[in-house]
Amino acid sequence: MSGGVLQRSGTRHTVWRFRNRTVRYRPGDALLALRARRGPVTRLRVGSRDVAFLLGPEANRFVFANSHLFRWREAFQSLVPVDGPTALIVSDGAEHRRRRRLVAPAMHHRQVARYVTTMAASADEAVADWRPGQVVDVYATFRRAVLRSTLESLFGRRLAADTAFFGDHLEVLLRLLDPLPQLNGPRERLATPLWRRATAAREVVDERIRNEIARVRGGIVDSDDHVLAALVNGVDEEGTALSDAEIRDQAVSLIAAGYETTSAAMAWAVYAMLSTSGVWDRARAEVLAECGEEPPTAAALKRLTFLGGVVHETLRLYPPAVLSARTAAVDLTVAGQPVRAGTTILFSPYVTHRMPGVWAEPLRFRPERWDPASPVHERPTTATYLPFAAGPHRCVGSVFATTELTVMLARLLTRTSLRLVPQWIQPTSFAAMRPRWGLRAVVCPGRG
Repeated sequence: MSGGVLQRSGTRHTVWRFRNRTVRYRPGDALLALRARRGPVTRLRVGSRDVAFLLGPEANRFVFANSHLFRWREAFQSLVPVDGPTALIVSDGAEHRRRRRLVAPAMHHRQVARYVTTMAASADEAVADWRPGQVVDVYATFRRAVLRSTLESLFGRRLAADTAFFGDHLEVLLRLLDPLPQLNGPRERLATPLWRRATAAREVVDERIRNEIARVRGGIVDSDDHVLAALVNGVDEEGTALSDAEIRDQAVSLIAAGYETTSAAMAWAVYAMLSTSGVWDRARAEVLAECGEEPPTAAALKRLTFLGGVVHETLRLYPPAVLSARTAAVDLTVAGQPVRAGTTILFSPYVTHRMPGVWAEPLRFRPERWDPASPVHERPTTATYLPFAAGPHRCVGSVFATTELTVMLARLLTRTSLRLVPQWIQPTSFAAMRPRWGLRAVVCPGRG
């Protein structure tokens, strides 16, 4: 399996050559250069706002070790139109701790293991109609598959039956976060067409979720209402439960994250496997050795060491969140530089994951670096590998996402064989880095 991206040649007529290389994201590379020139802290004044870029492992370590010095709600205010005002990512302090206590048990790895069969079935359904010689958009195909898998795994077949409905309306909502979520304030004040479409989309999504909450509260509970029932019926040790509005926000956050970030990571994983010599074949051989033609079990996933490395290496080179944010709650001193209270703090998984000296050959896709038995193994820390952040605000769906990626890749490797076609691959979006024009591949005869 081979492939790559297109590169323009300097001929009289524009010619595109297909060449293997690691896709770069221009804004992220600008930050990488900023880190090389200015060190871990760069302070700027953007309009009336103080902004500080804290870049690299030492900066990450400071942010994660001192969560009490930061606020989240202000930093992620731009996500409220999509995720809602009580979503975990925009919650602070005691409210965040209370909500997380009620959401986290439903996303525990023991619960996620129950969803493997659904994840595999969604992947199988996605590729069932592919035929040799057909050119397919792998990103678009698995974007739908990931959404269906997420809906059915977490919220049951009732919501999964409305996959197209959720896809259509979430697509409109998520465009509020692309390219600059900070524009949502002006969009709202000016009632732009995008804002009006997104508001209408949110209303119908909210109505659908509210109907499901009312059903479960009324005692009509299906056997696959896993997370929804847990959110509705969950009570913490202090006897508090989530309100309907809180349940809506947690549900939509989980659905939207799967739709946007996991589907993007799936596309980059397929791209990396097809554009890096030998990776597809080695990953496929491992899957067949452990699982044969059958879908993987939760136990088998633990033995897919190389494929697990593919997933982790994808999240290293192509982290969905290029930037993450906090707001300084108090005056700080970071790496000897003062940072005033109220400053917007921006740190970057993309920068850290591609820094020379932090990772050996950082731009090389190398799944072996994640295998403890490999001579090139590199042991990550929360400061050097942070696709899901760290600390009390670590992504509550991280286990679900990595499991879903591994299962779907395993089924793709088993069920089909692909080859990238010439195309221009350009990363886009600040909210979840994805291939702007999808990822096209031709289905090859045979399997593997």
